Formats: sequence, C-alpha cells, structure tokens
Amino acid sequence: MIVVDTNLLVYLLLPTPHATVAEAVWTKDDAWVAPELVFSEFRNVLSGAARRKDISWNDARAILDHALELIIVPECRIDGPGILSLTETSKCSAYDCEFVWLSRTLNVPLVTANKKVQKDFPGTALSPERFLEK
Repeated sequence: MIVVDTNLLVYLLLPTPHATVAEAVWTKDDAWVAPELVFSEFRNVLSGAARRKDISWNDARAILDHALELIIVPECRIDGPGILSLTETSKCSAYDCEFVWLSRTLNVPLVTANKKVQKDFPGTALSPERFLEK
C-alpha cells in the first residue's frame, strides 16, 4: 500500500509524458490510498482538460469513474491540527500536507512527483523513480 497524490493519479489516467512511470508504480503496488481531497483536485484537473478540449466531457466522466475504482480512501478522520502543524514546519500547502499526514498515519510511503513535498518531507515522500528503485 502507498499513498499517492493527485499528480500521480493524473499521470496514470491522462495522456502525459509521465504515464510510463505511473504505470510502473501501479504495477509495483496497486493499493493506492489517498485522502478524499484527491477527488476534488482530480475533478479540477479533468474539468480543465475538458475545457481546453484535451479530452471530451464524456471522457472526463469516464476517467473520473475509473479513478474512483482505483483509489482507496481510508475511513480515518483527517486531523486538521496535525496537518496545520505540517504546514508550519514546511513550505507545502495544507492540501499537500493532507497526503503527507495520511502517509505518516498509515506508515506507508507517499509517492509524489511534487519536488517541494519531496524536499520538505524526505523521510515520507518519494519520487516515483525512487519508489521504483526500492
């Protein structure tokens, strides 16, 4: 089991130059966990892609349905003060810190392409490439 952020989900489900790496991460570990926030962020990405006409609105709906099947949202309650503490000791957004918090709570790695998260939380966050090396 790994925690993944929205970027990795985008890389897996939308045509991007990073699709091959995301697919390799999925092949290595297909138990992808994320906070509920991932779906809000992902819907925003899909709506932007549909508005730019990179994908159709019907494709956006189908891709969202696929994402809902792939991601496990744990039943643990998000710890707002804990996330706020993570923002206090980093330069990351509260949104990014939700993924860090969940990773630490579940004691599993966070796989993310977000360089700022990797830098501020080196014991928790791994790049997809680094995850694949382990």
